[in-house]
Amino acid sequence: MTKPAPPKYRTTNWKQYNAALKNRRSLHVWLDNNMQWHGQPSGCRGRVQQFSDTAIQFDLTIKGLFGLALRQVIGFIQSPLQLAKLDWEVPDYSTVCRRQKHLPVIIPRHSGRNGLHLLVDSTDIKMLGEGEWKTKKHGADYRRQWR
Repeated sequence: MTKPAPPKYRTTNWKQYNAALKNRRSLHVWLDNNMQWHGQPSGCRGRVQQFSDTAIQFDLTIKGLFGLALRQVIGFIQSPLQLAKLDWEVPDYSTVCRRQKHLPVIIPRHSGRNGLHLLVDSTDIKMLGEGEWKTKKHGADYRRQWR
């Protein structure tokens, strides 16, 4: 008895196939222009911090997601801010380096095939992935994705 030949698959929709390959590594960053990017007075003595904790966390999140050095992160973040037509100044790498000691940023690993969405709004940084629908389906036992 011989083993049957495996089925051969042929791509017939080359236009959609090519578009899917191009979109596989696309990057979409949503920035809320109401986000508190600059530091606010804390009521303590001393100089007001130039950048908020959210801005530093955003930088560190990009650093962790893409495995970049701090100087590369600064260059990377300048591009989406310019595309969004936001006149925000990007924190320099020495500021981010000093402040990262006090701001833990933990990015859970997602093994889903649909990608990872990073949403930055005026409240905080939220990562959306396969966990959102699991929370809705199975209840609040699933760990929240807020950072």
